[in-house]
Amino acid sequence: MAVNVERDPMVFAIEDDPMRAPAHYHDAARPLPAVADPAPLGLAALAVTTLVLSVFNAGLLNRAGLPVVLGVAVAYGGIAELLAGMWEFRRGNAFGAMAFGSFGAFWLSYWALEQFMVKQIPVAEVGNATALFFIVWAIFAALLFVASVRTTAAVSLMLGLLTVTLLLLGIGDAGAHAGLIKIAGWFGIATAAVGLYAAFAALINSTYERTLLPLRAVRHVR
Repeated sequence: MAVNVERDPMVFAIEDDPMRAPAHYHDAARPLPAVADPAPLGLAALAVTTLVLSVFNAGLLNRAGLPVVLGVAVAYGGIAELLAGMWEFRRGNAFGAMAFGSFGAFWLSYWALEQFMVKQIPVAEVGNATALFFIVWAIFAALLFVASVRTTAAVSLMLGLLTVTLLLLGIGDAGAHAGLIKIAGWFGIATAAVGLYAAFAALINSTYERTLLPLRAVRHVR
């Protein structure tokens, strides 16, 4: 496979891939994959979609406007993030592929649930059904958090906050606890803030060809 090298300013890449622990390279030019880093896209898609939903959950806007989330969920959180996951496969990053591919599917399934499936659930069971949905995804996010301790602190923190967000949403829906859902909204906003930092740190560092916004490893690869 033909590759470019780091000396080409149009395909410059540094070691600040947020989905990997930074590696140490010598000054010599190193080969680059043919596909650009999809992590900024995947992180931004997850963060922006989470932010839109969480603004409503936190009570900052009237929940009557909640359907606006569905458009973002299917287009950005779903399709764009799923594509980022497939490009992570192309780059050989199993963790990024798993995270982005799965949460792309999460947002697509959330859209399908809210748009079509919830109407088929008896009203008395809607709370328990949506609680199951969020709690299962909270468990999945927790497992990704465990794996993320070999990536970067920003991604690890984002997944930790996302786990809490999903868990609170699940518990809140199970018992119709409006207070817990509001708290989940604030955790979701915090999740989005960390995710946007990770996304734009990777993008800005790559664009400026130096580290302006650090993405520190939880543990460095030796």
